[in-house]
Amino acid sequence: MTVRPLAEADFAAEAPVLVVGGGACGLIAALAVRDAGCEVVVLERDAALSGSTALSSGFIPACDTRFQASAGIEDPVDLMAADIQRKNGGQADSAIVEAVCRRSGRTIDWLAERWGLPFVLLDGFLYPGHSVRRMHAHPERTGAALMGALLNAAEGAGVDIVGNARVSALYAGTDGRISGVRIERPDGGGEDLGCRALVLACNGYGGDPAMVRRHIPEMADALYFGHAGNRGDAVRWGEALGGEAVHMTAYQGHGSVAHPHGVLITWALMMEGGIQVNREGRRFSDEHHGYSEQAVSVLAQPDGIAFNLYDQRLHDLGLGFDDYRAADKAGAVRRFESLDALASALDLPMAALAETVEHAARCARGETTDPFGRDFTGQPELQPPYYAVRVTGALFHTQGGLRIDATARVLRRDGTALPNLFAGGGAACGVSGSQVWGYLSGNGLLTATTLGHIAGEQAARLAAKA
Repeated sequence: MTVRPLAEADFAAEAPVLVVGGGACGLIAALAVRDAGCEVVVLERDAALSGSTALSSGFIPACDTRFQASAGIEDPVDLMAADIQRKNGGQADSAIVEAVCRRSGRTIDWLAERWGLPFVLLDGFLYPGHSVRRMHAHPERTGAALMGALLNAAEGAGVDIVGNARVSALYAGTDGRISGVRIERPDGGGEDLGCRALVLACNGYGGDPAMVRRHIPEMADALYFGHAGNRGDAVRWGEALGGEAVHMTAYQGHGSVAHPHGVLITWALMMEGGIQVNREGRRFSDEHHGYSEQAVSVLAQPDGIAFNLYDQRLHDLGLGFDDYRAADKAGAVRRFESLDALASALDLPMAALAETVEHAARCARGETTDPFGRDFTGQPELQPPYYAVRVTGALFHTQGGLRIDATARVLRRDGTALPNLFAGGGAACGVSGSQVWGYLSGNGLLTATTLGHIAGEQAARLAAKA
C-alpha cells in the first residue's frame, strides 16, 4: 500500500522536513532547508548517494549567472524560457518554465557563493537549441564530480543523510496532509519517521520496465542509462493522494552511448562537425536536432547501432571531458589513418561511406545542402586521421511526473495544492512537453536543481509554521 492512514503509523522520531532521494534535487533541497535554519533528513534507498545525476554529464543550464556576466554573456530569463518553449513546441506549463528559468541563475550563484561549489561556464561549443552559452559544470565536467561536491556541501551543512532507507509508503490524513513515511531496511527491518513537510526528489520511472513499456513503448527494449532506483514511487504516491501525473510520455534519450562499453560520448563532437552513420555507411538524420530525439533515430537503424565519425580536431575537443577520456581509455574510441582503414575495421561499405563524408564536406564548403536540414557551414570538413565510436541509443530519464505549481507544491486533479507535499526533478513534471523531441539539452538537471532549491525553501517555511 503506497499511502497508509495516519492511524497505522508508529513514529520513532520526527524531522521538520524529510527529503526522499539523495541525488542533486534532494541534496539541493536539503541545503535550502538548512539555509533557512531548519533541520532536515535525506532518505536514500541506496547505501551511497548516486542517482541519475552521477550518471549524467553534470551540465546545468542557467541564465543570468555571475559566470555568464564574467564572460560578457547576456542571457535574460525570457530568452532562456523562449528557448525551452521553442524546443517543446509550447507544451510546457509557462509558469513552471518561467519559475525554473528565473531561479536557475540564483541557484548556481547560491551553490557557488554559499556552499563553495566550483563551476565553470562551458565554452567552445553551443548545445542544440540554446541561444547563448549557459551550460555550467563542475570543472571535471562529470555528474559524479557534481554529486561529490553537493555531498561535501550537505555534510558540511549538517544535513542528516540516511542510506539504505527505502521509503515504502507515506502516512497521510484524510485531507492529504503527510505526517511521515515508512522506511524499509535491507535486512527486513523498518521504522516510521514523522515530518511536517515532505519533498519528493526520487526521480521518475525509468527503472520500472512495466511503466516504461506502458508510457514510452519505443524505449522498452532500449539500454537504460539511468539509475535503477527510479521506480516511479513519487508518481504512485502522488496519484494515491489525488495528485495528477502529466506528460508521462516525455523522456530524455541520448543517441551517443558507446556500445558495449556503456560510456556517454559527448554530443559536442556532433555539434562541432562530427557525423553519425549507420551500418550502411549513410547518415540518417540531422545530428543537430538534439541528442535526446537522436536516441530514437539511432535505435531505428540496423541492429540499433550507429557510428560517431569525426577527426583529430574533434578528438582533442572530446579529451576535455572526463567521460570521453574514460571511453578512450576503455578502447571505445578508435583511430584510423584513412577512411579505407576505418571502413574495413568497422565493416562498413567503403563506397557509401566515402560518398557520405564527401557530401558532408561539400555541405561545409557551401556547395550543396543537406537533405536532413543540417547546416554544415562554419565548421571545417573532416580530415584524416579519422576517429570512430560504435554507439547506441539509450533512455536516460523520464520527464513526465506529478503536476506542481511554481512553488513546487504537488497539485490535486482539481488544481488545489496538497497541504505539505513538494516535488522536484524527475518526480515532478518537467519542462520538456510530452515528447522526446521536446527535451532541450540540460532540462533534467535544470529542474532537479531549481525545483530542489524552491521545494527546500518552501518546505522549510511551511515546517516552521506547523
